[in-house]
Amino acid sequence: MTMEFDVFLSISQTPDAAGTMPDEATMLRNYFDQVEAADRLGYGVAWIAQAHLSTMVQKTNLNPVVPHFPGEIGLCTDFFQLAGATFTRTERIEIGSAVLSILANGGPIATAERIGNLCQLRGLSNDKRRVHIGFSAGRFEFMARPYGVLPRDPVEAAAWPVLRSRIFKEATEIMLRLLRGEAISSDDIEATVLVHDDFRNDDDWQNVQKIAKEEYDLPTLPDSIPIARRYAFETLKTIPSDWPRDRLNLVLGSHDPVTQTFANQFMPVQVFNLSITPADIIDATHERMSEFYHADGGPWQRRMMPRTVMVFLNEEPNLTPEERSQAAREEADSALRCYWAALDGTIDPTKVERATDNAVIGNAEEVAAQILERFHPEDRLMCWFDFFNHDSPRVVRSMEAFMEKVQPLIEEAIK
Repeated sequence: MTMEFDVFLSISQTPDAAGTMPDEATMLRNYFDQVEAADRLGYGVAWIAQAHLSTMVQKTNLNPVVPHFPGEIGLCTDFFQLAGATFTRTERIEIGSAVLSILANGGPIATAERIGNLCQLRGLSNDKRRVHIGFSAGRFEFMARPYGVLPRDPVEAAAWPVLRSRIFKEATEIMLRLLRGEAISSDDIEATVLVHDDFRNDDDWQNVQKIAKEEYDLPTLPDSIPIARRYAFETLKTIPSDWPRDRLNLVLGSHDPVTQTFANQFMPVQVFNLSITPADIIDATHERMSEFYHADGGPWQRRMMPRTVMVFLNEEPNLTPEERSQAAREEADSALRCYWAALDGTIDPTKVERATDNAVIGNAEEVAAQILERFHPEDRLMCWFDFFNHDSPRVVRSMEAFMEKVQPLIEEAIK
C-alpha cells in the first residue's frame, strides 16, 4: 500500500501574482526544465494540460466563455507532438494529457488515429513507458465550436446542456471502437434520443418538447426526441492498426456515471479527477468503477482515478519552519486571487477560501500532514506546482522539496 505522485504541468501563459508573463518560447523552455526535473525526481506521470485556440481572441466573440482571462489558458495545443518530444528528453516518467478534447481539433476519428500513431512510434523502441490519454468534451465550448459542435436547430439549442454531453458520448464510442481496431460506420453507433430523464427538471424538458413539436410539426408533445447523428460516415477503419495497445492507458474526464459505465463496455477506461470533487462523488465513483471497470484492465484500484491537488510548498533556505508556513500561505492567497480574477473577473473571498481548502499549503511537515488527512493511502495525486507561477527555478525547487522532504514523511506515516 503506497501513495503515488504525478506532476501536473499547465503551461498557462497568463500573468502570475508578480505580473510576470513569459513569451511562448520561454514558457515551453520552462516546461521542459520542469518535466525533466520531474523525471529525475521520480514522479510517475507528467500530465500536460491541453488547450485549443486563443483565449485572448475568444474574448471578442459574441458570447465569450472566459471574458476576463488575460493571456492564454494553455500553450499545449498538440499533445501528441509535445508528448513525443518529452519522451525523447526523459527516461522514466510517463506522459499524460490533462485533458484532450475529442470534440475539437478534428474530432474522435482523427484523435483515434493520432493515438494509434503515437503508440506505434513508441512501440518501435525498447522503452516500455505508457501514454495516458485523459479525454473529455473539453471545459470551454469555444474550442469545439469551429469544428461544428454547436446547435444545428432550435431544438438542439434548447437542449444544448444535455445534448452536448450526449455528443461526447457518441464521440467516445466512435473513438474507443476505432482504438479497438474495429471497422465501423456511423450506423453502428448508438443513436441519440432525448427523453425526460435526461433533464434535471420538468421545465427544461417541457420547453424542449414544445420547441420540438413546433419545429418538427408534430401533432402532440413528443415523449422522445431523436437527434440526428453528429458524426455521419460510411464504414472506415483507422490506421495504423497494428500498434501496441499495452502502451495506452485511457482516462475519462467526466464524472457522469452513465458515460463512465458506457465507456467501459468497450475498453478499460479510468477516471480523471479534480481536487474540488466532493468526497461523496469520489466514493461513489470508486464503488461504481469496482463493478463496471472493463475486465481487460484487471481489478479496479484507487490509483486508477488520479486526483489533482494544488501544492503551495515552501522549503526555501534561511527561513524558520514558521516563516516557511507563512510564506506558503501568502503565495497561495496571491495565486488563487489571480485565478479567480482571471476566471470570472471578480475576487470572491468565499471562492478563494474554498480553493485554499482544496490545496495543500505550508512547509514540508504541514503539507505532508494535510495530504495524509485528506487522501487515502492508496490514492494517486497529480501535484500542481506551476499554478500561476512563472518562476521556473522556484517551481523546480518545490518539486524537489516535495519528493525529498514531503514524500518520505508520507511514506513513513503510511508504513
